[in-house]
Amino acid sequence: MKTYVLTVACRAQKGIVASVSGYLADAGCDIIDSSQFTDSSTNTFFMRVCFQSDAIHSLEELKCGFADIEAKFQMTASFRDQSQKMKVIVMVSRFGHCLNDLLYRSRIGALPIDIVAVISNHTDYKKVVVNQEIPFHEIRVTPQNKAEAEARILRIVEDTGAELVVLARYMQILSDDMCRKMSGKIINIHHSFLPSFKGANPYKQAFERGVMLIGATAHYVTPDLDEGPIIGQDVARVSHRDTPDQMVTRGRDIERLVLSSAVKAHAEDRIFLLDNARTVVFD
Repeated sequence: MKTYVLTVACRAQKGIVASVSGYLADAGCDIIDSSQFTDSSTNTFFMRVCFQSDAIHSLEELKCGFADIEAKFQMTASFRDQSQKMKVIVMVSRFGHCLNDLLYRSRIGALPIDIVAVISNHTDYKKVVVNQEIPFHEIRVTPQNKAEAEARILRIVEDTGAELVVLARYMQILSDDMCRKMSGKIINIHHSFLPSFKGANPYKQAFERGVMLIGATAHYVTPDLDEGPIIGQDVARVSHRDTPDQMVTRGRDIERLVLSSAVKAHAEDRIFLLDNARTVVFD
């Protein structure tokens, strides 16, 4: 049996759930998981349905059959075949903990993604990537060649058919133009001190200020630096006993876990953008 995911977003109104479930039942499909949410502030309805079918359905057949319901409720709807892993490009600079975690989780099947390329402005992790038979692209970025460098990145996205770009501690600021072109398709991770402790050595700054909570935030990238819609966050307690180095170690563990969780949620179509500022993330 094949497994599919249907996601729906539209204005909240009566009859949506009945229409969706009725369509799937008539098509010979079995619903195995369903989540829904109505945001009262915008009157927007969101739904994610995971279903199986032993009938021979193509994605196009499912989409065509659903068109009348989509039009009736003025929906934004999407079907995905779960057997098709999402194509992902990972971008990294000189901190490899998030990259290594994504490579490992992808390799063992813990993430439903296919890493089709790694892009870096350094060569620190070239051997690690190439040894896993993943294409590695070194693209140096300077103020003078930034536009050219981003054009090369976008060509790789297009050539590989990548559906998502993950900034796994990529220490370059993307241009507003690239953020707009890839809206909703770039995920970043950063320590949750931002914007309190900017610049070099944020953990040292936090240590000096007596911070007792450290954490990380995964979010979609927008032209507003580190202020895109939040996908996930986590924290850990620290105390006066923790040195800056110990805080860095704990912080990196949180970063990799929060990032992998965000990538998994995106790849499984569990995230909906709400008013371009917030997210709905189904468990």
